[in-house]
Amino acid sequence: MRSIGIIGVGEIGRAITEGLCDGAERPPEVLLSPRGARTAAELAERYETVRVCTGNQAVVDRSDIVIIAVRGQDRHDALAGLTVDGGKIVINVMAGVGNDDLRRTLGTGAALVRAIPLPAVRERRSVTVTCPSHPVVDALFERLGGALPVEDEASFNVFSALTGTLTTHYSYLAALTSWAAGHGIAPGAADAYVRSLFQGVGRSLGDETRTLHRLAADHETPKGNNERIRTTWFTPANSEALGRALDDLLTVLDGQ
Repeated sequence: MRSIGIIGVGEIGRAITEGLCDGAERPPEVLLSPRGARTAAELAERYETVRVCTGNQAVVDRSDIVIIAVRGQDRHDALAGLTVDGGKIVINVMAGVGNDDLRRTLGTGAALVRAIPLPAVRERRSVTVTCPSHPVVDALFERLGGALPVEDEASFNVFSALTGTLTTHYSYLAALTSWAAGHGIAPGAADAYVRSLFQGVGRSLGDETRTLHRLAADHETPKGNNERIRTTWFTPANSEALGRALDDLLTVLDGQ
């Protein structure tokens, strides 16, 4: 595999590095920027093929594929003055930053591909949306759990909006735990049970022979507990509110 550089070694940069290197028979050379110095140093100590470069330009110069994983609001400071040769492949994982925006910032003719890697790429079991499709980039993410190329950035932004629901899901689980604790259940026991309950749900999602609607129906007994909560809490009004929130986010993403 080609050498891979990562500028911005936060949670996603770490996850990509771990997914590429942990237990791999032939891990690639991974060049990390000094941004996120503590994490970069720890990864370089763990993996023989991982190196920390002196600066972002060194990452670009020594890499065939450059992954830009800084926060969108930090991109101008982090990428200022970089020279990116037109023969490089640049993967843009910055949320809300389009490829035209990044091309203006870098002033390069290099191939640019947007991607939405999630932390589960460290376990090589997360599908990554890419745009546009690129054989080298798609092959990279196939190694990390799968690639889902989309035709245009409008479609890409829809998937990006869906990704914005992740912490809402965690907060929902935390609210269930708090409710149980409020009824006298030890917080640790409530936390353990809620985790176990929804880990089981997560495993059932691996059954792609059933649609999500079918999975919901198969877990629900007519007039049973699940139906009661679904129909009294997740009402059409709540469903419409969720749709509006996603529409509002999509409007923001499309405008960037």
